[in-house]
Amino acid sequence: MPSSSTSDRRRYAIVGTGHRAGMFVNALTGTHADVGEIVAWIEPNPVRAAVHEARVAATVGGIRPVYHPDDLEKALDEQRVDRVVVTSIDNTHAELVSRALRAGVDVVVEKPIAATATEARQISDAVAETGRDLTMTFNYRYSPRNSALREVIASGEIGRVLSVHFDWALDTVHGADYFRRWHREKVNNGGLLVHKSSHHFDLVNWWIDAVPERVFASGGRRFYGDDGAHAQAYEPTDGERALSSQGVDPWFLDVDADPYLVELYGPEAQAVDGYVRNRSVFDAGITTEDTLGLVVEYAGGPVLTYSLVAYAPWEGYRVVVNGSRGRAELEVVERGSVEFGSGGSAILDPSFTAAFGEDTVRPTGERLIVQRHWERAEERPIHNVGHGGHGGGDELLLSDVFRGRDEPDPLGRAARLVDGLRASGVGYAGNRSLETGEPERLADLGLGVDLG
Repeated sequence: MPSSSTSDRRRYAIVGTGHRAGMFVNALTGTHADVGEIVAWIEPNPVRAAVHEARVAATVGGIRPVYHPDDLEKALDEQRVDRVVVTSIDNTHAELVSRALRAGVDVVVEKPIAATATEARQISDAVAETGRDLTMTFNYRYSPRNSALREVIASGEIGRVLSVHFDWALDTVHGADYFRRWHREKVNNGGLLVHKSSHHFDLVNWWIDAVPERVFASGGRRFYGDDGAHAQAYEPTDGERALSSQGVDPWFLDVDADPYLVELYGPEAQAVDGYVRNRSVFDAGITTEDTLGLVVEYAGGPVLTYSLVAYAPWEGYRVVVNGSRGRAELEVVERGSVEFGSGGSAILDPSFTAAFGEDTVRPTGERLIVQRHWERAEERPIHNVGHGGHGGGDELLLSDVFRGRDEPDPLGRAARLVDGLRASGVGYAGNRSLETGEPERLADLGLGVDLG
């Protein structure tokens, strides 16, 4: 969708103006301002919308009106919107995406596509009915390290993929943050199996170019909450005692220390809708799981074993892909240890911001190793290492979203509707399996699209 002049710029509405919207807002007022412009905000909290509006006005001028989601169609009509970017809470995606599509507007939607299988079906039905375009934003596909693994597998060097093991560790800053905010209630997002792990399931689906068919899941909330492991006669570690002696609570996010978060979630915004950004991770009533394990069977035979914990002392992931001719291993350390600055705060997202201090035993970095049968292991270079969110993936994704491509991408990184349904579908089936204790098939979810 390259554009030759500012008169050709697409007109965008941003639906949902929380923290996540900032990535798209910055793109449309910065690098991609020549091909797109924001013309409206659709958000129930006018204080929160005003934060983004002030920043955009300071950068490009003009005034963009704020509409309530109830007036979505009115906003799209009055502002002659070409495309909406949906970054609202996950359980609102189905209604807002479907309404926008039926109003004749294309949609860019943050992962996950929807919180439940029923909601996802609403979107797939709307796409089928309208023929409009829906773009999923799976930014981890664009990270150079993940692209490098895709290249190794696609080359056939390790043969036919037979199994994958994927271990993801969220640390006690980033992982804990899902239990401070709206994600703590599973009804809002389908739990981490849908909200977070859909990223990971999409990577596996894309890496091995296979369709998930059946899921068995186990897990639950083991650490956070008023009855989790930390609250049950918990003995503080030496590290936690040391922090306490310095007056630092490692479980507390100081929203007041970040002016941007204060603007979005401080007293003025909270007075409108009552949303508290920084609740205790040891509250009662938390329903999102923090410990998860899955077995996923794929068409053609590959099997995935997957684990996620949200309270690890380091952050990153390990992937092992076993093929008929060898094995590929990718290890990524986004933060080797959690450290606190002089103000007593830690970095929230290590995939976006460098750590305060380097861990010499578990240094931040990434390593891809390939070993074929009866040969020595080789470390493969990871080219075009990116900077910024999601291992450099955000920047590359945004270029595809807002500019498109003149030439095909041999890695096939741009995600389609079916990719979003396959990825979230593993999470939906996993949630059903958690409830039933039995394996669940994606074909039984009723997603409205042939996943094969």
